[in-house]
Amino acid sequence: MNIIKLAWKNLISKPLSMLLNLLLFGLGVGLVVFLLLINFQVNQNFEKNLAGIDLVVGAKGSPMQMILCNMYHIDAPTGNIPVKDIVHYFNPKHPVIKQAVPLSLGDNYRSYRIVGTDTSFLGLYNAKIAEGKIWYADYDVVIGSLVAEKEGLELGDQFYSSHGLVDDGINVHDHGQKFKVTGILQPSQTVADQLILCNTPTIWAVHDHEEGDHAEGTHEEHDHADHDEHNHEDHAGHDHDAHNHAGHDHDSHKEHDTHDHAGHDHSTSPKNTASTFQLQDHPDEFITSLLVKFRGRGIQALNFPRAINEQTDMMAAQPAWQINRVRDMMGSGTDMLRLLAMAIIFVSGISLFISLFSSLRGRKYELAILRVMGGSRKTLFSLIILEGLILAVLGYLLGIALGHFGVSVLGGQLEASYKYSFSPWIWLTEEYYILGVLLVLGFVASLIPAIKASRTAISETLGEG
Repeated sequence: MNIIKLAWKNLISKPLSMLLNLLLFGLGVGLVVFLLLINFQVNQNFEKNLAGIDLVVGAKGSPMQMILCNMYHIDAPTGNIPVKDIVHYFNPKHPVIKQAVPLSLGDNYRSYRIVGTDTSFLGLYNAKIAEGKIWYADYDVVIGSLVAEKEGLELGDQFYSSHGLVDDGINVHDHGQKFKVTGILQPSQTVADQLILCNTPTIWAVHDHEEGDHAEGTHEEHDHADHDEHNHEDHAGHDHDAHNHAGHDHDSHKEHDTHDHAGHDHSTSPKNTASTFQLQDHPDEFITSLLVKFRGRGIQALNFPRAINEQTDMMAAQPAWQINRVRDMMGSGTDMLRLLAMAIIFVSGISLFISLFSSLRGRKYELAILRVMGGSRKTLFSLIILEGLILAVLGYLLGIALGHFGVSVLGGQLEASYKYSFSPWIWLTEEYYILGVLLVLGFVASLIPAIKASRTAISETLGEG
């Protein structure tokens, strides 16, 4: 007598009851697994992208927004800060700051953010060049592995950027010089995978072109309106030959790769290479933020953020503290969903108990026949227990499939929106614990029906039949 086969046939003889129990188990387990996978990968992304950064300095606004924007690149900047206010932070002898990395944001390519920075940014995330070389001149870019994979970009490819942090297909800088891919990063499983990196003057030059073209359009309209009253050659304020300088002479610009930005010559001379450019040489410019690492954890480091917030027009935010706030906010919602999932699993256990217990009345004659054919009380007990355990295992497998499938579906949407990938193929230790919980629940739910089945009276049951 194959007791496992018999238990399976008993289950499938009542398909609706079996399906209900499986769905309840599956939904509860699926929700728990889904929450575990999402929570694990969100925390993983948070931890990897902290990159040992102690402080982010930027324009006043929301500290959390500033952290999410400048470290995780999933929010908008709070504003810009003048270089002249932060030049002293680059002093190698600064008593508090060990390293300061500038960031300049404002443009994107197909919603992948273009970040103006220096080469020390790569060191924060241990990012290494897989192909090509580091950015050298203005408009040279190094792209993350995810950008290269999703957009099919290769070394030497060129493209225009779009204004803003999301590509709306409208604000494309389809003028001036194109960005050129000179390097591709190795996958690092950090935010560097989804960024397009260049030097800071490139960001300034792009927006100089935008402002310059707008100014030229204004001048041309004004000249056209006053054409009958003014002679263009005598109008010193609108001498277009003079006005069309290196910053707007596109032929010359392409040939010599020069960008005249507010009096600064950002050419391909050594002054503007990735290795020799010094941000502090441009005090009149603006950047988005500064990523700061401290020398130590002394009292000066503790007081440093407060001093910036109280004594300057800038804001300092501590990433670890802000991310803990995000986790706390996420944790409240996650805890509620987890409680809901546990409630569903508990209800599924009750449903299993009711199903097995109520089925005994119609199975008395069958159980008595089993006893006559040589089955012991232990055999009947084991049969009912096996039915409960089989349902628990099948519900677990269904729940695992639903949970991982949910991550696959939602992960694709999250990646499209935030460029962070969520893999459904991760297996967590907690998923083994869930199996153990379900086996215990299946055993407990079938225990009373199993005891009742094992006490079936043969003579009385056959006499009634």
